[in-house]
Amino acid sequence: MARILLVAGDATESLDTWYPYHRLREEGMEVEIAAPERKVLSSVIHDFEPGWDTYVEKPGYRIPADIAFRDVRPESYDGLILSGGRAPEYLRNNLELIRIVRHFMEQGKPVAALCHGSLILAAAQALDGKKIATYEALAPDMKAAGAEFQDREVAVDGNLVSSRTWMDLPFFMREFLKVLRSFQSKPAAARA
Repeated sequence: MARILLVAGDATESLDTWYPYHRLREEGMEVEIAAPERKVLSSVIHDFEPGWDTYVEKPGYRIPADIAFRDVRPESYDGLILSGGRAPEYLRNNLELIRIVRHFMEQGKPVAALCHGSLILAAAQALDGKKIATYEALAPDMKAAGAEFQDREVAVDGNLVSSRTWMDLPFFMREFLKVLRSFQSKPAAARA
């Protein structure tokens, strides 16, 4: 059974977190939500209002974090999902999270970033030469990190799967599951 680490924090986007969580559990996988501390997180809902130049933020569901970043042993997990929302703006400064992300990227394990989750990859210096789909306002950040910004519903670049917003979740999860299954089908020696 695959074990997936799903990264979230206060102000994480509700759909960016709950949709992958339930979709993976539906597949029979174990999913643990990791955050700066093991606590109940307050999520947000991003929506688009007519006449606004950017998204609006509303209170979302409460999300219990299973494990603190400092307690994560990344070698125990098969895949990583970086949820979006406003949380990645401060999560990217957490050195324990950067340690986790670097492990996954260096080992070639499946990594998925949705919306602002791409900011965490940029902080981990994991985007140089990568194609990445993310929220359009982050295009300059992705280019500064050495990535090729993609304005499309999903981008797959090796072990990395990325999407723009919660509206792309069906495509995001479809591709992440493909990458995860491909990784799991390799002999254990080939995964390291």
